[in-house]
Amino acid sequence: MPPRSKVNSSLGKAIIRKRFEGKRRPTDRDTELHTTDMDDGPSWTKLQSITQQGDLEEFLHTAELAGTEFTAERQNIKIIAANDQAVNPYLLTATEEAATLQKHREHGDMLRVPRRPLWDATTTAGELHRAERESFMAWRRELALLQEQEGLLLTPFERNLEVWRQLWRVLERSHLVVQIVDARNPLLFRSRDLTAYVAEIDARKRSLLLINKADMLSDAQRGAWADYLDGQGIAYLFFSAKESNARLEEEREREAAARLAQEMALHTAGEDALDGLQDLDALRAREQQHHVRRDHEREAAEAAAAAAAFDASVRAVALSAADLRTRVLQPAELVSILMRECPEIADEHSHGRLMIGLVGYPNVGKSSTINALVGSKKVNVGAMPGKTKHFQTIHLTESVVLCDCPGLVFPTFATTQADMVCNGVLPIDQLREFTGPAGLVARRIPRWALEAIYGIEVRVRPLEEGGSGVPTAEELLTAYAAARGMFKGGEGNPDEARAARVLLKDYVAGKLLYCHAPPTWPTGQAQDFNADHYTRQAVAGRTRHLVEDADGAGFSVRHAASDRNNVKRAIATGGSARVDALDARFFTTGAALAQAQRGAGAHRVTQGRGFAQMQVAVAARSHVGDEGEGRVVGAVEAARLAARAQQAQLAGGKKAHKKKRPGKQRSGQGVYEDMF
Repeated sequence: MPPRSKVNSSLGKAIIRKRFEGKRRPTDRDTELHTTDMDDGPSWTKLQSITQQGDLEEFLHTAELAGTEFTAERQNIKIIAANDQAVNPYLLTATEEAATLQKHREHGDMLRVPRRPLWDATTTAGELHRAERESFMAWRRELALLQEQEGLLLTPFERNLEVWRQLWRVLERSHLVVQIVDARNPLLFRSRDLTAYVAEIDARKRSLLLINKADMLSDAQRGAWADYLDGQGIAYLFFSAKESNARLEEEREREAAARLAQEMALHTAGEDALDGLQDLDALRAREQQHHVRRDHEREAAEAAAAAAAFDASVRAVALSAADLRTRVLQPAELVSILMRECPEIADEHSHGRLMIGLVGYPNVGKSSTINALVGSKKVNVGAMPGKTKHFQTIHLTESVVLCDCPGLVFPTFATTQADMVCNGVLPIDQLREFTGPAGLVARRIPRWALEAIYGIEVRVRPLEEGGSGVPTAEELLTAYAAARGMFKGGEGNPDEARAARVLLKDYVAGKLLYCHAPPTWPTGQAQDFNADHYTRQAVAGRTRHLVEDADGAGFSVRHAASDRNNVKRAIATGGSARVDALDARFFTTGAALAQAQRGAGAHRVTQGRGFAQMQVAVAARSHVGDEGEGRVVGAVEAARLAARAQQAQLAGGKKAHKKKRPGKQRSGQGVYEDMF
C-alpha cells in the first residue's frame, strides 16, 4: 500500500469554501438586483443560443427557470420524452406527408411567441424578472404539451430567455417590424404569431415580410408566391442582398482602381519635382502628411457625396403596386418603400426618427441585408447562429434608424428530421443519420441534373427489378464518393457519410436549387414548380459537364469523374453489392461448388478419447480465403494435414500439463485451490 500523502487533503476544500464564503445564488425574493446583474455566469454566456436540449439538460434548465431547488420542485416538473417521429430517420410517403401538412395547418395558431409580462413604473426589477421567467416557463410547457398530445414534430427553437428579451426590446422600440425569410421556403421561416404580437404591443405598429434571396426564384415562382400572399393579406417585398452586395463590391473595386491610378500619377509627379533638391527626406515626410490629410478629406467628401446621392435616389423612387408585386428591389428602392410603410409614432425611443426593426432566423441574410442598405460593412456577417449578440441600432439616413435583433429561431412545425436538415435548421457537421436528407435531395433534384452538375454517373436499379428511376440515397452517395475519391480507411468502400455532408451543404447553399411551392400549388406537382431551374439550357450555364451536341439539337452529360475503371469497380462492389458478388462467386461457380461438395462428402467423424476427431481422407480440400472466395488446397498440403491428424490420434489425446512454478501466494488463491 503506498504511503499516505502528507499534503492535507482538506486544504483544497477549505480554499473553495473560503472563496465562496458569504455568496449565494439570488432567489425570487431578491429585488435589489437587475436582470443584467444576476450571477448567471460570464456575460458572454448569457446570450448563447440554445435550440437543442437533451432530457436531462431540459430538466435542469426548467428547474433553474423555476428559481427553486430540484428537491423542492421535482414533483412539478415533467420530462418530455422525444416523440418517436422526431428521431425517425426515414422519409414520409406522399400520403403521410399530405396528412402531416394538413395537421400543421389545423394547429398553426398554437405556435405562439412568448409574451413579455405587463409592467409599469411601479414594477421592480426583481418582480419583472420573476414574471418573465414564469411566463417563459408557461410558454415552453404549452409547446411540450402540443408535441406530446398532438404528436407533432417541432423544429429546434430558442430556449434561452435572454435572447427572447432582446426580441422584446426590439419590438417595443420599432415602429415597423420586418421579418426576413428565405425565398426558397418562406412559410417555414415566418412566424405568424409575431404579427399578432406586434399589434398587441401597439395597434399603430405595422409588420412586413421581406423575402430575401429572391434571385433564386424565377419570375413564375415569384408570381405564384405573390398570388398566395396577396390572398392571405400579407404585406411583402422581394429583395436579394447577395446581388446588391455584389454590385456594391464591383463599384468599390472600380473606384479603388481609379484612385490607385490617380495616386500613382501624383506620386510620379512628386518624385520628378523632388529630383535635384537637397533635403529630400524632409520634403518626402511633408508630402506624406499632405497625402494622409488629402485621403481623409477625400473619404469624408466621398461619404457625404454618397449619402447625398443615396438620399436623392431614395426620394426619386416612384414604384406602383403593380411594379412591387414581383420586382426584386434595389437597396434605394427598398429603403423608400420601408419609409413609406413605416408609421410615424412619437415615443421616448425614436427622438423623431422612424424606427425599423429587423427580425429573422439565423442565416436568412439579415445582416447582409443591412450591409446592402447601409452600403458599408457596419454589421458583422456570420454563418453560425448567434453572430449578433445584442440588438443594434444603425442610422441609415437622418430620419431612419434600423434596429437589428439577434438571429432568433422561432418554433415551427416540421415533417421529418431530414426536412429540417435540408432547410438548414439542423447543423450538417453534427449529422449522424444521413440517408434521410440525402434521399430528399435525390427526390427533389432530377437525376440528370445531379450527373451534369457533378460530372458523375448515378447507377440506379432497373425498372424491371423494382426500381423507380429515382436514385436512392445509397446510390447517389456511392456514386459521388467514388468519383471524388472518398473511401473508408481499411475497408476500401465509398465513404457515404462524407459525401452526404458535401451534397447537403451544396443543397443548403443553393448550388442544388430547390424552391418550395405555396400551399395553393396543386398537390403532387412540386417538380413542376421548379421546372424553370432544371431546363437543359439553365443547367448548361452553371456547369461544364453538360455540353451542347455537335448538331445543336440537344445536350449531353459528360461523366468524366465516373469513367475511370477504379470508380466503376468501386461502385459495382460498393456496400451490399460487394457481399452479393462474393457470395455469388463462391456458391454459384461450378468448380468451387463441386469441390466443396466433394470435400463435405469425404469427411468422416470417429470417436476419440473424450472428443470427436475428424479425419481427412481426400487428397484435396476446399478452404475459404480472406475475402470469402473459394480456395482449393493441393494434394501435398492435404497429405500433410492427414499426417498431423494421424499423429494426434496415436498420441491418445493426452495433454502435457505444465507444472506451475511456486511463487508468491496471493489472497484468495488457497481458498479456490481447496475447493477444487
